[in-house]
Amino acid sequence: MCDINGCGSQKSNKPLPKVTALDRRQFSLGLASLPLATVLAYPDLAKAASHMMEDFSLPTANGHTVTGSLAKPKGGTGPAVLLIHEWWGLNDQIRAVAHELSEMGYLALAIDLYDGQYGATRDEAMSLMKGMDEAAATEKLVTAVNWLRANGSGKVATMGWCFGGGWSLNTSLATPVDATVIYYGRVNKSAADLQSLSSPVLGHFGTLDKSINKDMVNGFEAALKEAGKTDYTNYWYEADHAFANPTGSRYDEKDAALAWTRTTSFLKEHLG
Repeated sequence: MCDINGCGSQKSNKPLPKVTALDRRQFSLGLASLPLATVLAYPDLAKAASHMMEDFSLPTANGHTVTGSLAKPKGGTGPAVLLIHEWWGLNDQIRAVAHELSEMGYLALAIDLYDGQYGATRDEAMSLMKGMDEAAATEKLVTAVNWLRANGSGKVATMGWCFGGGWSLNTSLATPVDATVIYYGRVNKSAADLQSLSSPVLGHFGTLDKSINKDMVNGFEAALKEAGKTDYTNYWYEADHAFANPTGSRYDEKDAALAWTRTTSFLKEHLG
């Protein structure tokens, strides 16, 4: 079952991308030979990608600590992307996406809003999400954006999935960024809420999603127009909530690949 908060832990019942001939040596040197969908679909590959990242820790002004995993591009720096996990918590899947972005030349930080905790079940994820201090989370996200801007090329995007999709938007409202990517995140904002938005927005939504649905997204578009924010694109897919997560029951390989192509083109356009 999927709802506004996330999806259940049932494994995908759809065919996963196939690993035909994996050259372990080439894989260990950089994952360059494998498409992202394949890496995400197989836990051992996603874990290997995540192990190529650095642990990240940074204090905030009010005594909190930003934690997460950092992936640096080959040049050491570049335009930056802040990745925000689903309601489960930071896992190898999100780290693998960050690693892929670093291979593309981005400085990528996968933030951990649960400070090392992870929801292995739906009830655990719900408890972690409800127990999160939203003010502290906002401070951590803003601190992370500021660090990425100072340590990268100066341009920063936010990107999140589900719970993280909503927080990608929240972060962009809390501090200026250069691009905002939302994968089926909660976007029920008023025009007044959106006044501080200064970035272009890219949204990915599923027509079968009963919670992050047409009514919510249409309301978001109307609020953006009322607020005078015209730089946004929302794409619809014949898919359900969490369609881009290969480990979930709603995974749709074709739509996930199309959404990723659109995301990377959007990042290139606005970050360089």
